Amino acid sequence: MAEAERIIGTPDSPEGAEAEPEQSAGAEGQQSAEARPRGKRRIAVLFAVAAFAYVLDLVSKMIVVAKLEHHAPIEIIGDWLKFEAIRNAGAAFGFGEAFTVIFTVIAAAVIVVIARLARKLYSLPWAIALGLLLGGALGNLTDRIFRSPGVFEGAVVDFIAPKHFAVFNLADSAIVCGGILIVLLSFKGLDPDGTVHKD
Repeated sequence: MAEAERIIGTPDSPEGAEAEPEQSAGAEGQQSAEARPRGKRRIAVLFAVAAFAYVLDLVSKMIVVAKLEHHAPIEIIGDWLKFEAIRNAGAAFGFGEAFTVIFTVIAAAVIVVIARLARKLYSLPWAIALGLLLGGALGNLTDRIFRSPGVFEGAVVDFIAPKHFAVFNLADSAIVCGGILIVLLSFKGLDPDGTVHKD
């Protein structure tokens, strides 16, 4: 009987006690191994969305400066929507033109925060939202740095002009869409690390 218990292992035996920690450690290791590639994929999505938004904004501004600046606006939908080249020294939608340097610093800070947050990113919707924010911030920051009147004081190129609304660009649109998505995700309780919490 004692021999049989030694072979099978009883709940009180050392062999049985050691089995559970080994299995638990194995499960945790497997989850960690699965999480690493999943996290890398989410980071790749973030930077792919950011790159797409940034390139789209950059190309659109180059076309506007080359073809539309110092020309009459182009009507897209009558008076309701026009393309009109405007140099904006303020924030998104033309607010705060006296604080260009401050907005430049804020945009740079947003980029740094997103880059740091990316290390703990395991949520696809959050990756898309942060990618839109990053691409938009980079788009307008590029204008702040490289356009006249000077470094960190450059005016942003805006060109989308709806009727009775401020003129904006694709970077502004990306930032707004990313911000709205983040608010929705927060209301749903979804965190960037993929966990769901309920208040």
